[in-house]
Amino acid sequence: MWQRFTLYDIRVIGHYLGVLVLFSSLALLVPFVTALACAEWVPASHYLLTIGVSLVVGSALRFLRIEPGRLNRQQALVVTGLAWIVLALVAAVPLHLSGHYGTYLDALFDVVSGITTTGVSLITDLDHLSNADNMWRFMMHLLGGLGLIVVALSFGLFGKRAGASLYMSEGRSEHVVPNVVQTAQFIGKIAIGVILVATGILALLCLFAGMEPVRATLHGLWLAISGFSTGGFAPMSQSVMYYHSFPIELVLMLLMLLGSINFVLHSEVWKGRLEVFFRDLEIRTMFLWLAVMTCVFAASLSASGEFSDLPAMLRRGLFTVISAFSTTGFQNITTNQLTTALSSGAFLVVAVLMAVGGSGGSTSGGVKFSRMGVIMKSIVATIKEALAPDSARVVVDYYHVGRRILSPEVVKEAMTVFVLYVATYAVGALVGIAHGYEATQAIFESVSMASNGGVTSGISVSGMPATLEAFYIFQMWAGRLEFVTLLALLVEVVVSLDPRRLVHRS
Repeated sequence: MWQRFTLYDIRVIGHYLGVLVLFSSLALLVPFVTALACAEWVPASHYLLTIGVSLVVGSALRFLRIEPGRLNRQQALVVTGLAWIVLALVAAVPLHLSGHYGTYLDALFDVVSGITTTGVSLITDLDHLSNADNMWRFMMHLLGGLGLIVVALSFGLFGKRAGASLYMSEGRSEHVVPNVVQTAQFIGKIAIGVILVATGILALLCLFAGMEPVRATLHGLWLAISGFSTGGFAPMSQSVMYYHSFPIELVLMLLMLLGSINFVLHSEVWKGRLEVFFRDLEIRTMFLWLAVMTCVFAASLSASGEFSDLPAMLRRGLFTVISAFSTTGFQNITTNQLTTALSSGAFLVVAVLMAVGGSGGSTSGGVKFSRMGVIMKSIVATIKEALAPDSARVVVDYYHVGRRILSPEVVKEAMTVFVLYVATYAVGALVGIAHGYEATQAIFESVSMASNGGVTSGISVSGMPATLEAFYIFQMWAGRLEFVTLLALLVEVVVSLDPRRLVHRS
């Protein structure tokens, strides 16, 4: 039975939330140092101010309780849910002060889009944004892609008991090793290693394209972070089209694929267990799903005059498929081409790809292949039970880092999250339609937001209705937390609204 909030719970939650806010001050040092190195004094003052705000807010929350005690499951869910809100409110301050956003809500939209690795942006004049502000946008991708809790745990910020509860509250239940701190550190090492290698390659490609060394290095770093974290932000307003480079697109496709694979499976490859990798339910579901959807997309794309030739279909079509399924949001075609040049079938395929997303335990969003695989296995089990004799006992198993039996609990969890995603897609579409947008466009945008996909049909622009913008912020947040943490937070708040239930506990 769900327990109500107590003053003790509020103090414990505030303590851990304060620790996370204080930790965010370290992340703010990165754009601050970037501003100093690039002699961007005005942005430097903005980040210095934000660091001060973060320290004050974090310290105030931290000292709600000096000895926080043990963090239980419900408290951890609320800490995680609130952390994404509080950190977003603080992180939006320097972007709003940059002068590249019409309102603070626009800056908050971009911060939530960055932390949730959605990648849709409402920024104006992106091409002239300072290096410091750009660095902060991609730092948010890195923090959000790996997970705020995972990054904090990798620095040993929490103890083992509290760390285990917080780790699971962020939608992660699988471990590379039994110790959650070592698991978080392994995830961090894999991410940093891949990003550094990709940065070197992309920087060289940018140099060959004619960029000066410093700018090429920064662009290489930012693209590497955005690609592996399946974020979708780009340093230029034309996204990937700005570079006019097929080699850069190839590297980004590889990064998006790596980012959409479960980190536990990365560890199996690291250990040389390739047979485990290729037997996994997620990987097999991914290959089958991509093969089917790519064929459907190619058939739909061939009906368009702009993409009827094979080279254009391979370059633009394949990149769009990988960007959509990994929920990255990079675009090598314009938004106008997406909505007008693509056939309605191809447009729908992109939405469906974003809706499903990548692997569980990865940086991608959406329903996830693990749940889709379980649902398909459940359908197989139902068919087997219908065909089997009454006395037969049907057992369906699957392979996911070891052999597992398909249990009713696993199927229930997969179906619950699947239904919640579909319902959120539908509600978001209705909200878009209510604001006067065309139905197909509203459905596409809703899927993009709730799945953290990032490919936009053109609704999400500066000057959009504030109510729709706020709802899209909610969708991005709900999709990234995969609803369980969100629902836990909402239930706690609703239950605790009754002042008679707010009691003391020693």
